[in-house]
Amino acid sequence: MAEVVMFHSALGLRPGVIEAADRLRAAGHTVHTPDLFEGVAPFDSVGPAMAYVEQLGFPTLGARAAAAVSSLPANLVYAGFSLGASFAARLAATRPDARGALLFHGGPAPAQLRIESWPATAPVQIHFSVSDSWRDNAAIAALSDLVRASGADCTVFDYPGSGHLFADPGLAEYNEASAALMWERALEMLSRVGAA
Repeated sequence: MAEVVMFHSALGLRPGVIEAADRLRAAGHTVHTPDLFEGVAPFDSVGPAMAYVEQLGFPTLGARAAAAVSSLPANLVYAGFSLGASFAARLAATRPDARGALLFHGGPAPAQLRIESWPATAPVQIHFSVSDSWRDNAAIAALSDLVRASGADCTVFDYPGSGHLFADPGLAEYNEASAALMWERALEMLSRVGAA
């Protein structure tokens, strides 16, 4: 079984993130869900959430993400939702012995992450709605190219509609069918890397 660290989106450590972690735990995986907002209540809308993220700053959040994994084993699968996908991808690229990355509703460009290589041991899944306004196809392509150049697999999964955090049942953009398919695919990857 795999050991996973799962980073929340700009909305914070919402019940949907805890539910997602519990889903993976029920399949036998170990999951850590650090709170990068350090106790600040989760947000229900993007505007206040992004204002808070800007107030904290990406360097602070990145440092908190790195600190959250500092005492965890090296051979983790790094997962993240939206903003959290950036922290997951950077740690997967730079921390030794990463086993994989699950990027939900996020596909950051390597230049944004300040990375130039990817570990061959870390396959990647990227999950996005096809018409998501936050989707950057050029960034996704650049990250996919970097991952594949290392010899690792990178699969981009597209889902119908425009919902961003479509797997969070507490949000209006929740899509039950897409969420179920996303988790099926994520669990398949975790089973594969956990058995390796």
